[in-house]
This record gives sequence, C-alpha cells and structure tokens, in this order.
Amino acid sequence: MAEQQVQLTDLNPLQLQEVKKQLDQELEHLTQSYSSLKSAQVKFNSCIESVKELKPDSKGKEVLIPLTSSLYVPGKLTDVETVVVDVGTGYYVKKNKSEASTHYADKAKFVQSNLETLQQTIERKQDNAQSVQHVLQAKMQQVQQQQAAEAAKK
Repeated sequence: MAEQQVQLTDLNPLQLQEVKKQLDQELEHLTQSYSSLKSAQVKFNSCIESVKELKPDSKGKEVLIPLTSSLYVPGKLTDVETVVVDVGTGYYVKKNKSEASTHYADKAKFVQSNLETLQQTIERKQDNAQSVQHVLQAKMQQVQQQQAAEAAKK
C-alpha cells in the first residue's frame, strides 16, 4: 500500500485528530521496537564480554548455566577454547572463541545499523506529528474565532 501525500491544511480538525492519533500509535510501536533492538544489542555485547572472560585458568571452575532467562543449573567448565553459539531459530553451533566474538560483533553491528535507521524514522514521525499538531491548533483557533465572530453578530 503506497503512502498518499495529503496537504495537512486540506484536512478538517477531525481528520487531523485521526492522523495525529495514528502517528502517535506508530511512534509508540517504533519506540518499543527501538527498545527491543537496544536490549538485543546489549545482550550481544554481553556475549562478547562473556567469551572474553574464558581464560585457560577458568577450566574446571564451577559456573551457572542458563537454561532460560530465569533458570540456571550448576556446571563445570571443561573446554574454554570453544563455546556453543545460538545462531537463531533454535539452532546452536560450536565455535571457537574468536569465531563466537566475531559472530556476536557482527550481530551487534547489524542491530546498530537498524537502530540508526529506526531512529531516523522515529525522528521523521515525531516531526510529522508535531506538524499535524500545529495545523490542528491553528484550525481549532480559526474555528473558535469564527464562532466568536458569529456570536458577536447576534
């Protein structure tokens, strides 16, 4: 569905309110998406740091292994040179530390580029919402002036 260009000044106050409401909903959705992407980026960066923490002297140490975000089981590090990496859609791959760090760095970089694009979209939508609000205020003021003029005639 192609977006259609409409002059804001051609719309009546009711239509402007509807456009503003739609823009506000879109902004809310985009802001939530931005927040989710930011969380993903933080997790990828955390994974990079976790991989860096694996040192030869860590072998045999007791650790807590996450099964879910709130469930951990105790375990021991037996191999500090390779890690199991979640590559998406429920698939896991064994990688060496360098490959794992590169994988997570690439993911973080990809998310960063999406965040930048999303930020630009949010800013455009905010500008649009502000423009609609200004036109709506001007139209409402115009309606009030017309009503006051008509009341003064009576």
